[in-house]
Parts: sequence; structure tokens; C-alpha cells
Amino acid sequence: MELHFSVIIPIYNRPEELLELLNSLSDQKFDEPYEIIIVEDGSQLRSDKVIEQFSGLNIKYFFKENSGPGDSRNYGMQNASGNYFIILDSDCILPDVYLNEVDSALQNSFTDAYGGADAAHESFTVIQKAINYSMTSLLTTGGLRGSDKVKSKFQPRSFNMGISKKAFVQTKGFSKQHFGEDIDLTFKLWEFGFETQFIPKAFVYHKRRTSWEQFFKQTFNFGAARPILNKMHPGSAKTTYWFPSIFILGFILSILLVFIGNGFLWIFYGIYFTVIFVDSVYKNRCKNKLCIESVIIGFNSIIATLVQFFGYGSGFLRSFFRLNVLNSSKEMTFPKMFR
Repeated sequence: MELHFSVIIPIYNRPEELLELLNSLSDQKFDEPYEIIIVEDGSQLRSDKVIEQFSGLNIKYFFKENSGPGDSRNYGMQNASGNYFIILDSDCILPDVYLNEVDSALQNSFTDAYGGADAAHESFTVIQKAINYSMTSLLTTGGLRGSDKVKSKFQPRSFNMGISKKAFVQTKGFSKQHFGEDIDLTFKLWEFGFETQFIPKAFVYHKRRTSWEQFFKQTFNFGAARPILNKMHPGSAKTTYWFPSIFILGFILSILLVFIGNGFLWIFYGIYFTVIFVDSVYKNRCKNKLCIESVIIGFNSIIATLVQFFGYGSGFLRSFFRLNVLNSSKEMTFPKMFR
């Protein structure tokens, strides 16, 4: 199959991020023609001045009323001329071989959708590198990104994914919900018989959030969306989705037990955080050597793990309680998801 890529980028009030992303697109070592579709989702800080700096790229720029990222991605795909859409968030930076890796993987083993990995760029802050560690480590997410077990049943995430025009037309793309819309799309793809894959070499440098408060809100929303998605797609629930909630309940219990003289459970958590620290320090070495920054990232990785688990776990528990105990509708369970 001859692939013609359309890169879809929704953006909302982040022209400085788009500048970095377009710079990385202009550095691509990809010889085939492709187009870039930028959808300004009702921004007050518009990106047209940034786009003017990249006359060498084939860019189509659209401005529309604010309707959320999923609907903006659909709008971009509806106005694209390619037969395969690459969807990126504006806070990503691409390695110069990204498009080559996607093209090579799809030519070798075509699927109608794919998801890629994410990594921390050397320019990222200590907090961003720690957050990247907690969101990608085997010790925190169970190796959901990159293990052989999930490569053929990978759930792509909208910051770095692709979907064929055929699959987009049949599934009608993203739903209008504001959280979990990429997971919802994956389930729809599978229901229509389309296959997905994980392309580990098609990674991006994903900035994610820049503060603990922002990271907590993001993971809380992820957790709050999951029970609703499980209900929307019966049979999709997994025991592993409970792990962050069990973790935070056990963590609170371990602290309470310390006050009555029982520190056994706290020892378990102490060992776990020590392993997190050592693993993060090793993986964030400075040019393959230990340095002060890698040690600081290691300590921050413990904080990031706690924030991630408390955010996701508390969001999951709240939605599960509202859905299954209070019997609330999905709209009342998590109103922000359907605003």
C-alpha cells in the first residue's frame, strides 16, 4: 500500500510549543511528500505568525470554534488529503527519523492504526524527566509501552498515533468526550475489525506537564475516565486498572500502622521507592555517567510515582463509586468528560 501521510496537529493557546514541533518536522529526513494540518481550536493566542516562519513545509492552517481536542483531530482528518493520518500533540518534539520509522514499520507490517512511545528530551526540566520516567517505567506502568505482549493489541494514545483514512471513515474518529477519547477510539477500531500495533522506534519527546499540580490533575482525569470507558465497552475492564487505587489505600494504611508500632507494610513501600530511585538514577545518567542531575531526577521520580498513583487511583475510585454504588449516569459521574 502506498502511504500518503497527513500530520494532524490540534492546538489551543500554545504557539511556542508549535514552534518547537514544526522545527522538528522541518528537520525530518523523510524524502516522500507529506502535508501538515494544523487546527486552531478557538485559541486566544493564535499560531498563524509561527506558521508563517515555515514556508518550506506543506502546511494547511484552520481556525475554528473551541470544541475540544478529539473533535479538532476529526476536523483535521476531514480536511486532509492523505490516506494515513499521523496525530500529534503540540507539546511533542520529533526525532529527525520519526517519519521514516513510521513508514518503515507500516510497509513491513501494515495496520490501520499504530501508537508510538515517548521519551524525555535532554532539554526537559527535572520534573518533566521524572514524570516521563513514572509514565513509562516497567516499575510504575507495568511495561504497557513496549512489551511484546501488547504490541499487537496496543492502545494508541493521541499524543503520538496514526490511523488510516479507511479506519477513520468507518469509525468516525474520536468521540466528543474530553478524556479517554483515544482509548474509546481504540475499542471502536477493534470492534470494526481493525488491527493496531506499537511502533517502539516511532517515539516522540513528550513534554507532558510542567508542575506537580498539573500532573495530578491529568492523572486524576485519566483515572476518572477509566471506569466510564469500561462501562461504555463491556468486557474491556482489567484487574490491573485497580492497582493504583490499591497502592494508595495500602500506602495510607502503612502510615497508620506505623503509628501503632507496625512498620512491616511501610518497609515494603520503602523498598519499592528505593528501587524506583535507583532505576531512575541509572536510566537518567548524564552521558552514561552518574551526575547530580540524575540523582535529583531519581528523588523526583519517587514524587512523580506518588502523584501519578494518587491522581489516577483517587480518580478511578471516585468514578467507580459514583457509577456502581450511586448508579449515576456517566455524564453525572464525570461531568468534565462530557462538557
